[in-house]
Amino acid sequence: MTFIPPMETLSIEPEKIDYVSILITVGVGLLVWTVARFIILRITRRVASGSSFFKKPHFKWVQPAIRALDHERRSQRAQTIGSLLTSLVSVIVVVIVIIYVLKYMNVDVAPLLTSVGILGVAIGFGAQQLIRDFLAGIFITIEDQYGIGDVIVTSEVIGTVESVGLRITRVRAEDGAIWYLRNGEILRVGNRSQGDYVPLDAPEPNDDDQSTKVTAGAATGSAPKPEEKASE
Repeated sequence: MTFIPPMETLSIEPEKIDYVSILITVGVGLLVWTVARFIILRITRRVASGSSFFKKPHFKWVQPAIRALDHERRSQRAQTIGSLLTSLVSVIVVVIVIIYVLKYMNVDVAPLLTSVGILGVAIGFGAQQLIRDFLAGIFITIEDQYGIGDVIVTSEVIGTVESVGLRITRVRAEDGAIWYLRNGEILRVGNRSQGDYVPLDAPEPNDDDQSTKVTAGAATGSAPKPEEKASE
């Protein structure tokens, strides 16, 4: 006859949660985020104020991205890049801290990571245009294709750039209208402020034009009037 032990002897103790490791992980995450944010802010302020640190010979590779610009334009580019780096660091730190906290809480993170990966793929397919706009805005900012105050020519509008963001570029057209252009939709852009632009509809007067005017006046029976008539 099989002996069945009483229910009291079958109690299972739950796995203990390592609260000390959780607190240490959260503290290290906050410390890393604070230090990274401080470094990014310092670099952003240096670039915005026109620091000459990156003008040294061994930093020639980065000079096209941070060349000397006017204060407003340089400040906006520095703030945009700083905001992007801060957001990226924040997401990385938060994800790593959450994974380690769940691990110390005795949660199996493998199925969770798989679910998050599938969800990320689904969100990526649904937000392709948004991701495209952000990537285009990043490259426009880093490569300095145009900035505040530049006169640009696109397939949609010709006007002056008033703001450059990661998703939207705001342009004031020649008629005064404000255009909001999605960065991912700007396939070709001409920057009149960076090159030696000369309007094609404003030719300089020359001797041929003057002779043409005189010939036309003689043909119509009118002659140019002299400015002063010599007194007899």
